[in-house]
Amino acid sequence: MTMRELWNANIHYHSLILASLSPDASRVLEVGCGDGILSAKLVESGVSHVVGLDVDRPVLDRARARHEGMGIDWMQGDVLEFPFEPESFDAVVSVAALHHMDAAKSLKRFAQLVRPGGTVVVVGLAANTWLDIPLASVGIAARLVLGLVHGRWHHSAPECWPPPLTYREVKTLSARVLPGVRYRRHLLVRYSLVWRKPCGSAVIA
Repeated sequence: MTMRELWNANIHYHSLILASLSPDASRVLEVGCGDGILSAKLVESGVSHVVGLDVDRPVLDRARARHEGMGIDWMQGDVLEFPFEPESFDAVVSVAALHHMDAAKSLKRFAQLVRPGGTVVVVGLAANTWLDIPLASVGIAARLVLGLVHGRWHHSAPECWPPPLTYREVKTLSARVLPGVRYRRHLLVRYSLVWRKPCGSAVIA
């Protein structure tokens, strides 16, 4: 199975991330890059400098081997501690990784790292409350059907379950940390955050 044919609920929303980036984005950081599939797609879409960051050395080694020769900078570390310069990226993206981190601190760090006019895009998982169960049930059923159609691929990155925040808590937190963020709940038991840093913004301390 080639990289283009791989499918799961996270990969399903890669197109949302790519569509959310500015056409002139040339330097993009993927936080929690895991097996590196999105990083590779960023290169294929024309991004000239992609950095894949993950805390897990084995998964980074697998990503490097899977996408050898693509020119991606694979880096091991915690985004909260890694010495990136503020406003050094056109975009920071992350898929199914925010629930592994302190969400408030990490979203603030993502905002620090993008230049004015740059974009933060997150696709994530959250915990369900009783009110979420009907929608979650539909989403799980849709995910199972699509998995049968496409052949669900299991990633090799470490998992963290259950997510520490509910969907409502993610929505509230992201609106506080990233004023003007666009929050959306998606069918396949995921949410997305898309935020553009206002031009002329001061570096977030």
